[in-house]
Amino acid sequence: MNTDNKALSTSDYMERIMQIKADLGNQLVILTHHYQRKEIVDTGDHRGDSFALSQRAARDENARYIVFCGVHFMAESAAILAKKNQTVQIPDMNAGCWMSDMADVVLVERAWNDVTQIVGDKTVTPLVYMNSDAAIKAHCGRHNGAVCTSSNAPKAFEWALGRREKIFFFPDEHLGRNTAYKMGIPESDLLVWDPEKPLGGHDPAAIQKAKIFLWKGYCLVHTRFTTDQIKTMRKNFPESLIVVHPECTSDVVAQADAVGSTSFIVKFTADAPSGSTVVIGTEINLIKRLALEYPDKNILPLHDSFCPNMYKINLKNLLQCLEQIGKKNVVTIDKEIRADASVALENMLTL
Repeated sequence: MNTDNKALSTSDYMERIMQIKADLGNQLVILTHHYQRKEIVDTGDHRGDSFALSQRAARDENARYIVFCGVHFMAESAAILAKKNQTVQIPDMNAGCWMSDMADVVLVERAWNDVTQIVGDKTVTPLVYMNSDAAIKAHCGRHNGAVCTSSNAPKAFEWALGRREKIFFFPDEHLGRNTAYKMGIPESDLLVWDPEKPLGGHDPAAIQKAKIFLWKGYCLVHTRFTTDQIKTMRKNFPESLIVVHPECTSDVVAQADAVGSTSFIVKFTADAPSGSTVVIGTEINLIKRLALEYPDKNILPLHDSFCPNMYKINLKNLLQCLEQIGKKNVVTIDKEIRADASVALENMLTL
C-alpha cells in the first residue's frame, strides 16, 4: 500500500517498515547515522558514522538495496563505494548539509587555481573532510589528495605533509584548525580562506607563507557550543566529564576533557564509570539516545543543538522509500566524479 497521502501512527509505520524488511530479507540494508532520532535508528540494520556505514554496506555480498538514513553526502559516499549491483537510496533528497554546501566545487576549484598559481601545484596537497559532496572529493582525487574523517584527520595531515609542504583543507575550518593544533602546528602557519573575497582575503605574501589553508566552512550544530556553556556545566556538575566533537571551535575543544568523532563520543560515554556525569557537545538526538542506553549515568547535553537536515528523515518518507525500493530517491554519481572521488577515498584507506 502506498502511503503518500495517508497519515499513520508510529506503530503502523514501524509495522509496515518491518514487514518490508522481512519480505526483502538480506537483500535490503538500512543504515542509520548516529544523529537520527530513536525511531529511525530502531528500524536500521547498522548505525554509526557515515563512512563506516558506507563501507559496511558495500562489503555486504547479499545487499542489493542500501537505504541510507542520513544526509545526502553520506548517501553519496555509499553510492561511490557500492558495487554495480547495489542501489543506494535516501528517504529525503533534500536532507542536505550546510557545511558541505559551503564548499561549492566552482569556488573550490577557483581557490585551488589561485593558490597553486602563487605557490606552485607541486607544493600543495588537498585534503577533504568526509562531510563534503562527491564533486569536492573528486577534485581532491584529481589532484592526488585524500578524504579524511574526524577520526583519522591527524593521520591524513601527516600523510599530506610527508608528500608536500602545504595542505588545502576543505570544508571545515574548525576540524582543520583543531587537527593542526593537535599536531603542534601554530596559528601563524594557518590561513583561513574566505571564498567570497579575492585570493581568499589575503595577499600573495601571506599565501606563500602559510602552511595550512583552511576553507571558511563550519557545522551549524557544533559551532553552537561555547566556553560559557562549559563554565556553567563545570559549576553545576564539578565532577562531570565533558566530551565534544572536533568540529567545535578551538576554544571549546581546549576546555573539554576529551574530543573525538561521533564514534569516539559513543565509546567515551560507554566507558565512563557507572554513576558518572557525562556532558556531551554534539547533536542532541545522539545524546538523548545515549541517556536511554546508559540509565546508570547522568548524560547531559552541553547545549541542545540539533540538525534539522538529519531530522528530515522520518518514518513516513522511509516507508515511502521502501515501498518503492530501487526506484524512489536513488542516489547516482557521475562516472567520472565517482572514479576521481574513489582515488581520494582509496588514498585515505592507505593511511
